Amino acid sequence: MTHFFNSKTLKAFFLLNFLFISIFLTAQIPAGYYDDAIGKSDTALQIALHNIIKGHNAVGYGNVPNHHQTTDKKSNGKVWDMYSDIPGGTPPYQFTFITDKCGNYSQEGDCYNREHSFPQSWFGSNEPMQSDLFHVYPTDGYVNGKRSNWPFAEVDNPTWTSQNGSKLGPSASAGYSGTGFEPIDEYKGDFARTYFYMAVRYYSEDNSWENNSMVDGSQLKPWALQQLYLWHLQDTVSQKEIDRNNAVYQIQGNRNPFIDRPDWVDSLWFPAPPPNAMNEIQNNDFQLFPNPTSEKLTLKFSEPIEARLRVRDMQGRLITEMPVEQQTETLSVENLCDGIYYIELQSANFYMVRKFVVKR
Repeated sequence: MTHFFNSKTLKAFFLLNFLFISIFLTAQIPAGYYDDAIGKSDTALQIALHNIIKGHNAVGYGNVPNHHQTTDKKSNGKVWDMYSDIPGGTPPYQFTFITDKCGNYSQEGDCYNREHSFPQSWFGSNEPMQSDLFHVYPTDGYVNGKRSNWPFAEVDNPTWTSQNGSKLGPSASAGYSGTGFEPIDEYKGDFARTYFYMAVRYYSEDNSWENNSMVDGSQLKPWALQQLYLWHLQDTVSQKEIDRNNAVYQIQGNRNPFIDRPDWVDSLWFPAPPPNAMNEIQNNDFQLFPNPTSEKLTLKFSEPIEARLRVRDMQGRLITEMPVEQQTETLSVENLCDGIYYIELQSANFYMVRKFVVKR
């Protein structure tokens, strides 16, 4: 049986929730570092992580370029600039540390400088944020200037495109219609996890920060949280991020928890609603695929069931509901905007909740 909401081409990517174990084992996490956060979720997790990573060693803004030679060096010794790099390809240009540091610039490729991916105007250019290496990256000065302090967002019709494909223009992200800057796909997750770090590191320390279209202090607005979450799922943690996390830890004495434990993004911001009745369906009895999806969802059970299916958005609002009577059901999501949703299944004997992502 097929239930219709609509359709577009699936952009394939993987859920980080199922990959965090291998990442956890690769990262050089000190024994016991995260003990106080284990088993927590929601605000309790945010507070625990904040207490673990706060009070880091602020290196000073003038020392940032020197530290970038440790944190952002390619295997060939050049600057790892996410605004010009083309992973797996040939970048249009590359920078040499210190020698190519800005100065003046008039076009791409002239020089590199310090990019506050979380713009410093949003926090008053104060320390320790100004020199926090977890969000200050070495990037092309001209592209950095183009990005300015615009929010990160999807951009379908750019007014300007960099040589590596980063885009500036009207936002296509649901919930924000202003100007946005979209990095290339290979680095979207890097920037998403940077913002998640900022939301935890500076939790409750952001009273004087801006409330703008993307953030309220250090906390992401709902549209931005959903957009960056999708990027986080699309672009999984890379070896580059793991190596950088370890390098920054040696300098600042703190870590980005969402590189070490990407599943904590779900635990903090997207925990599944708790069941309110006995859950008698085991994980291996129910399949939901593909997830993420852009066209339709297939629900497959080990045997026919009779239940009520409800779809809710992240605010808990009911989108639709319908009976489930077959062993396999198909749900079209054509009319749903990109974002995160919950499926609830309930009968007299069980209640369960599963999360799914719509991404086009």
